[in-house]
Amino acid sequence: MSLDHSPTGSLVVYGDDIEEAMSPNRSVAAVAVKDGDASVYKIIHGFLKQKNNSIINVAASVARKAASNKLSRKTSDVFDTLIQQQQSRLGNKTGPLLSGISYCIASCSMILLNKVVLSSYNFNAGISLMLYQNLISVVILVALEFFSVISTEELTWKLIKVWIPVNLIFVGMLVTGMYSLKYINVAMVTILKNMTNILTAIGEIYVFRKCQNKQVWAALCMMIISAVSGGMTDLSFHLVGYTWQILNCFLTAAYSLTLRRLMDTAKQSTKSGSLNEVSMVLLNNALSIPFAVILIIVFNEWEYVYQTEVIREPMFWFFATASGLLGLAISFSSVWFLQETGPTTYSLVGSLNKIPISVAGVLLFNVPVSVENLFSIVFGLFAGIFFAKAKMSKS
Repeated sequence: MSLDHSPTGSLVVYGDDIEEAMSPNRSVAAVAVKDGDASVYKIIHGFLKQKNNSIINVAASVARKAASNKLSRKTSDVFDTLIQQQQSRLGNKTGPLLSGISYCIASCSMILLNKVVLSSYNFNAGISLMLYQNLISVVILVALEFFSVISTEELTWKLIKVWIPVNLIFVGMLVTGMYSLKYINVAMVTILKNMTNILTAIGEIYVFRKCQNKQVWAALCMMIISAVSGGMTDLSFHLVGYTWQILNCFLTAAYSLTLRRLMDTAKQSTKSGSLNEVSMVLLNNALSIPFAVILIIVFNEWEYVYQTEVIREPMFWFFATASGLLGLAISFSSVWFLQETGPTTYSLVGSLNKIPISVAGVLLFNVPVSVENLFSIVFGLFAGIFFAKAKMSKS
């Protein structure tokens, strides 16, 4: 028996095949099972038991039942589609929100925890702390790759040679950032970091021949005013800390420019011809380990770490480990946030993120602030937001 569906949804039974279906050589059960409908089998089985209905009535019952099943299937399909659409809408709404919150929490917590380790525990070994944090990142990334959670590019010697200049700047950026955070309060660090935008904008002119619009330059001027006035009114001003932070701004700008310039060369040095964010994180952290060890030996930092009493405190290791985990969390959450939104939103949220960091830094560490210094901090935060919006309007 041949069963087919017409465009209107009704079941068509071809009469030429009824005799074949009812013949002794073909069981009714086989026909029903072949068509994949147990309900049809029950109807025909009832006919054979009672033998009081005509074949036409049986065919009509089969048609009605199959049509009903088809309608149920259609209804189920529509319902499943509606559920999927609703889940998709919910995901579209919650994705950017969750990724943005994750990025902000990781970024704020990382800075604050580093401040706790370096200042509250008076730990004078920023290179060793960087080494420990990078070791944590490498171990976790290797473990995730081992269990096929992530995939990274193979670290070939060809790729390493291309990446060494980037990594040297990366190490310098981390080390200077550590030492500046030890001497300067969190709020002023976030404001002085705006100087990186100025240096990067100037570097883009000479390296990439990229001009900025008037709004961007206006925002950069506001950042300069904020940084200078903030330093002049900083009640906890520390010359060594400001020196480290200025070096950090130069190295951060150099890292951004060098990374952009060598990115294509680095991709050509891989087997797949691409280099994802996870691979770059692993590459930076893995290559920084030998450089960090050399610096620790040169500056005799290992002897200080061995003798200091603070490394025997469990809470110190808790905060140091947490900061290392958050460093990796920033890498993943920033990639997630970029995928859910875009570079413009990412830049704006990064600027807005400085506000809770500055407030938390002042409150948690009892930083003495004057009205003038507070005004400089607020002005610098506003300049950062204005800069992000100016870059967005340009793009």
